[in-house]
Amino acid sequence: MTPDRFFALMLLLESRDGATTQELASALGVSLRTITRDLNWLRDAGLPVTAHRGRLGGVAMLPGSGLDLARLTPGERDHLSLIGLDEKQRTELNASVESRRALAKIAATQSRRVHELLPLTDVVHVDSRPWLQSRASGTTPASLIGSVRRGRRLRIVYDSPREPCPRDVVVDPYGLLAKAGIWYLVADCARVPRMYRLERITTWKEVDQPRRIRENQTLATVAAALIDQWEHNHAIEVSATIDQTQIERAQRIFGLRLVRDNHEESATGHKVTIRFMHLEDVRALLPFGSAITVHGPTEARAHLRALATDLARHYAPSETS
Repeated sequence: MTPDRFFALMLLLESRDGATTQELASALGVSLRTITRDLNWLRDAGLPVTAHRGRLGGVAMLPGSGLDLARLTPGERDHLSLIGLDEKQRTELNASVESRRALAKIAATQSRRVHELLPLTDVVHVDSRPWLQSRASGTTPASLIGSVRRGRRLRIVYDSPREPCPRDVVVDPYGLLAKAGIWYLVADCARVPRMYRLERITTWKEVDQPRRIRENQTLATVAAALIDQWEHNHAIEVSATIDQTQIERAQRIFGLRLVRDNHEESATGHKVTIRFMHLEDVRALLPFGSAITVHGPTEARAHLRALATDLARHYAPSETS
């Protein structure tokens, strides 16, 4: 269980006489399986979580046995109330120290069931960075969060890969979004919602004006609409057959983007669907060579054929006189 979800779950249990697992899962944005695992974790940690069946039942904490919030500063409560950040993202947002201090205060008030166990923080270390990933340049979340929280307009210089040169634009920020390990600034530009990758914001400064966001719009609603639009407009699904010897390798590389069709398996190959954000991204299939056969769409096959032809031409033996 992540620190932020632990804090949010404890607050929910303390603020209600009883809540169903479905209500808790919906409030935290997780599955029923996850919330059940979290509740079992609380019980195993010695916290008096009770569950009662029936119309008036639900999950609850025994009175006087939950969080001692009086010891937390407003800043510590604010940092722990953020849900969904992993440890790397908390560090990028400069929230890690406050979160650890708050959790240490909470842990000090809880009775320990097994004294001889070492603290989890001593025996578990999490590093969410992908292997061999270069350090991102550009704007950091920690440097930008202050201006965003002050509700100011921003003038940013954005180096888009689709533009010949960086653009200078004035935006009205809703906030910061952490999506798939990447930070974005979600903002309106001329009343049109946009997502700007922080690593591509080369410079920025506050404008001496309050932000002008659209009525009845929040960071959550604007981000959800942008993500849905982006996935709909940029996704391409490739159907293919992968040799038996390469299926595990493909699953490691493509992760959740690869879906196996369990009804289309043979001793030699697996029928799969792989989702790419752009047609150009299908070049990731080239290292598999003839171990993968792409069936469609037609433009994916044509692009792979063009890439392979260019590669063969590049390495063709030079003519000798």
